[in-house]
Amino acid sequence: MADRDDLGGAWKVPPSRYLAGRPVEHAVGAPISQYVAMEDGCRLAVDVLLPDGDRSRRWPTVLILTPYIRRFELAPGAEGVEPSPNTWRYRDMFVPRGYALVVVDARGTGASFGTRDSFRSPRERADYRDIADWIVAQQWSDGRIGATGISYLGAACDFLASTGHKAVKAIAPLFAVWDTWTDNYYPGGMLIKRLALVYDELMLALDHDKRELRQQFSYFANPALLGPQPVDEDRDGSLAREAVKGHLANFRMPDFITEFKCRDDSLPYDPSFTSASFSPYNYLDEIPQDVAVYAVSGWMDGAGYANGTLSRFMTLPNAERRVLLGPWDHGARVNASPWRARQEPEFPVLGEILRFFDQNLAGRETGLAAEQPVHYFAVHAEEWRAAEDWPPPVQTRQFFTAPGRQLVAARPNEPSSDSCVADFTAGSGTQTRYERIAGIDATNYYADWKERDAKLFSFTTAPLEQAMEMAGHAVVSLWLASSEPDAAVFAYLSEIEADGPQGEQVRYVTEGVLRAIHRAEAPAPRTYRTTWPWRSFSRAAAKPMPPGEPQLLRFALLPVAWKFARGSRLRLSIAGADADHFVQTPHGRPPTLEIRSGGEQASVLELPIAQPIGR
Repeated sequence: MADRDDLGGAWKVPPSRYLAGRPVEHAVGAPISQYVAMEDGCRLAVDVLLPDGDRSRRWPTVLILTPYIRRFELAPGAEGVEPSPNTWRYRDMFVPRGYALVVVDARGTGASFGTRDSFRSPRERADYRDIADWIVAQQWSDGRIGATGISYLGAACDFLASTGHKAVKAIAPLFAVWDTWTDNYYPGGMLIKRLALVYDELMLALDHDKRELRQQFSYFANPALLGPQPVDEDRDGSLAREAVKGHLANFRMPDFITEFKCRDDSLPYDPSFTSASFSPYNYLDEIPQDVAVYAVSGWMDGAGYANGTLSRFMTLPNAERRVLLGPWDHGARVNASPWRARQEPEFPVLGEILRFFDQNLAGRETGLAAEQPVHYFAVHAEEWRAAEDWPPPVQTRQFFTAPGRQLVAARPNEPSSDSCVADFTAGSGTQTRYERIAGIDATNYYADWKERDAKLFSFTTAPLEQAMEMAGHAVVSLWLASSEPDAAVFAYLSEIEADGPQGEQVRYVTEGVLRAIHRAEAPAPRTYRTTWPWRSFSRAAAKPMPPGEPQLLRFALLPVAWKFARGSRLRLSIAGADADHFVQTPHGRPPTLEIRSGGEQASVLELPIAQPIGR
């Protein structure tokens, strides 16, 4: 099967059809580059690409703000090498269709001067307003600005909108967080050590111009890519080399992110600086309500980017807001459905964003207003769905843990328990949702899940009497006792197909994690709407587990839309570690985990199930 937009009848005008009817009308002019001075004097390197290179006409602008080098200098004789591996897709989509494209090396990166003092620092946010001021002052600008980009570039869209600049009319944050702390680095209060280390290596490779280190990152590995491209005025490259020397003082991610072990922890030298300082949700009230917002993510998008995308959609009061969730990994590099016909996605994500900008920047009639604001892909059904809001209409179906490692529909009357010792060597392997966000290639996600699932502590249903389709967040409520005052609890949901093409197949569906000291729930704040259990992850709310005493740990698994086939079985699996990606908790003290079942302390899996779908 595929992720084509004609599957399921969810679109009135499928994005592929719109794109086919939107012909290329212009050639892409050669980049115009220069330094633009910020309010504090720091100079940022800027590329401008215009349709036909025509500076006499006025164009709406698509702005890309990147820390990943706007454009590389090429080695002599490097014919056919793409100098902009991080941004060429935006160039080729928007400029030939009548948009100016502005690409900026963020402060402390590429050929820009300055240093980075944080991951998305408030100082960087202020730069975005200065860049918007500069754009609208140019003769080729029609005074309207949109912004898009993947991951860091996507969250930069939120930051740009939050400056309140009147020229910013539309943003499309793609595969971007809402809360950097829990969507990205500390899901469930657990640090993803793998991400912190690999991101640090990536930024050392780029910011310090370490070309040998760049070779381990496929996007930037071509040896024909030299250092950051100097701007036009920097003919001998001396200014770019000077800028790179300044980057040597940039922050280091493993050192920086571990300052924030709780969400409200602050820098010891700056009490006002917490993880909120570099999270879009913190600036909700500064985003004007007339800015159109289109957020995109995928069900296999890292540790919590889909959570961020949904929370952004549910929280923003903006009248024009949309959300798109496909069967994709981070950046939609791969269609991650186990039932895919091909690895590469067929859905034109940037074509849909073009349609969005055409409607909200260029004033074209696109038919977008007639589409429902929510579109999502149901895996295993291999079809698109549409809804007026999130979550779509669902009913909760419960499955209780029971003796014999069963999951049953009725709460057992008699209490019982099962226990295991956390295996600190256990991991979820490679080719997981965590590889892509760490800049590592992944193509065939969780392909060996049957082997890994066999090592987990699991509860399994009887074969399903009819198919059912979930849409949203599964929630586990575990009555759990730990022999230690802290524990990491990983929960995995899988589908066991009875009649797959190779016999019984165990399919990874989704997962969640919670650090036990962060088990206390709290009402979600106004700036952070959810449909799943929310917690502050504050230092004051963190409480040790009373050893041997059952406590309720209620937490969501990552969202997904998934059809479970008739005859399949559902499996809930529990582990006390993921050594391949997360920090060990508690250090060197593997806890015995006891899960209670039945009676008043009944552990349960809750699934949000859409309308019955028959056989």
